[in-house]
Amino acid sequence: MKVLIVGSGGREHAIAASVSKSSRVDKIYCAPGNAGIGQLAECVPIGAMEFEKLVAFAKEKEIDFTIIGMDDPLVGGVVDAFEAEGLRVFGPRKNAAILEGSKAFSKDLMKKYHIPTAAYETFDDPTAAAEYVKTAKLPIVLKADGLALGKGVLICNTLDEALAGVKEIMEDKKFGAAGNHMVVEEFMTGREVSVLSFVDGKTIKIMSSAQDHKRAKDGDQGLNTGGMGTFSPSPFYTKEVDEFCKKYIYQATVDAMAAEGRPFTGVIFFGLMLTSEGPKVLEYNARFGDPEAQVVLPRMKNDVLDVMEACVNGTLDQIDLQFEDNAAVCVVLASDGYPVSYEKGFEIGGLDRFLKEDGYYCFHAGTALNGEGKIVTNGGRVLGVTAKGADLKEARANAYAATEWVTFQNKYMRHDIGKAIDEA
Repeated sequence: MKVLIVGSGGREHAIAASVSKSSRVDKIYCAPGNAGIGQLAECVPIGAMEFEKLVAFAKEKEIDFTIIGMDDPLVGGVVDAFEAEGLRVFGPRKNAAILEGSKAFSKDLMKKYHIPTAAYETFDDPTAAAEYVKTAKLPIVLKADGLALGKGVLICNTLDEALAGVKEIMEDKKFGAAGNHMVVEEFMTGREVSVLSFVDGKTIKIMSSAQDHKRAKDGDQGLNTGGMGTFSPSPFYTKEVDEFCKKYIYQATVDAMAAEGRPFTGVIFFGLMLTSEGPKVLEYNARFGDPEAQVVLPRMKNDVLDVMEACVNGTLDQIDLQFEDNAAVCVVLASDGYPVSYEKGFEIGGLDRFLKEDGYYCFHAGTALNGEGKIVTNGGRVLGVTAKGADLKEARANAYAATEWVTFQNKYMRHDIGKAIDEA
């Protein structure tokens, strides 16, 4: 079986690592891939948004199954492009990927189908938005409607911050066209938990929970990033929380999308806030989280291709989704200065050790091969160092020990990933 993976980050490396374990796979391609993925797959220089080239490549190489890792191509309709040519592809169609592509759509969906979420209003006029925030309870959350690399959310503690935020998103267009529309949302307090799920349009199977760390600096300080580390499972995702979410959130979301004529096939990522009033949905994503995939997929017992094909075939109800009874922690090694400005092109050392140690992984996010064939830094988030352990504390200790194996100039990381587990 030939498999094509579309994307170039740590998430796609984690997917490639899982796919490579399948006995059914003969060949893996990745477009465009990175230096780490290149050790498992043949990387091809086609961008994730070059739909015609991707389809042509899949037909030329007689690809049996394509996995879309990234949000941009999903929201742009890459699945529709593949399906139009009779190609088998894992991910939601464009009309379902809007669940992530438009925060206003997802909020309106939750309101219509009574799925618990924060109170909100939507705006396409910055003057009206500014007038509204003057009367709103603080702190308040401003969200650019469209995709913004996980960074289009501003938490404003004062009116001045809120008014500046409206200007930043809607007038200055800091997040580009994503800020043409904006959601203004009540600020929720509680523990954040991420839950990934497989969906086949009607059936949903929940993966192990995880918790991400978005801020750049220790103590949840600094700017929002794509994610500086994560752990799985979350000790705060209790049996009671799981039962509530299964009853009022997970299946309700799948049913709502089907009722809207937008059946969802692929991965729904539920960003949850465990409030004093019960779990509420913070956000939906229409694909694996990054770096959540790096701690969830290594713990999955199933052949990932069996599960993904069941989603496409509409037979997910026949899959017994199972995870190891252990834990995993991922610490992101970034380039100092991320997410604002940073240098790249520095040689990375110490990667070979991960090939010799069981239960340790180094997922490449921003890497490349230089002219001498050496692996060098090529992005803000460079590597995701993941380790398993019998429990979260052991996994955390293992992951941080493994970060010391890796060397590169301007290496930066948070030192408190998973620290919350000490409070559980």
